[in-house]
Amino acid sequence: MISVNDFKTGLTIEVDNDLFSVLEFQHVKPGKGAAFVRSKLKNLRTGNIAEKTFRGGEKVNKAHIDRDKMQYLYSNGDEHSFMNMESFEQIELQTEQIKYELNFLKENMEVHITQYGTETLGLSLPNSVELTVTETDPGIKGDTASGGHKPATLETGFRVNVPFFVNEGDVLVVDTRKGEYVSRA
Repeated sequence: MISVNDFKTGLTIEVDNDLFSVLEFQHVKPGKGAAFVRSKLKNLRTGNIAEKTFRGGEKVNKAHIDRDKMQYLYSNGDEHSFMNMESFEQIELQTEQIKYELNFLKENMEVHITQYGTETLGLSLPNSVELTVTETDPGIKGDTASGGHKPATLETGFRVNVPFFVNEGDVLVVDTRKGEYVSRA
């Protein structure tokens, strides 16, 4: 148990059988009445953000979250296998759990997987990854310095807008948070 007066940004708590991460909090002591803590919480299961007010001194359960370094092994239909880098234990994640992240996953890539007990809450990718262009229109001579973009398909099937000078076979650095081209590798 932890007092709401001890909230810190990033703290993981359990409220009403749901897991939340504290995004923001503010201690409020009005002139009249009891003090309270106004907080902004992110539900770790759904991703929804909610505002919740707690009475001053109220106790909540602190949730212990594990963040393990894992290696992506392979996909088999809708199941995707990952191996813990320390214990060599393997887990399977479903496509709907990591739909966006699949756009950037390559075999043997290291990722971080967040777990609460045996429940997997999410997968964190590196901020950028290197992916090979498998399909794009050929560049037109003289377009190397212009500011235009063209679509390109990467080895994972993800489509991204790239400058005209990028060709098939080029290795690109892609920002996984925004899904945008950063540079050539």
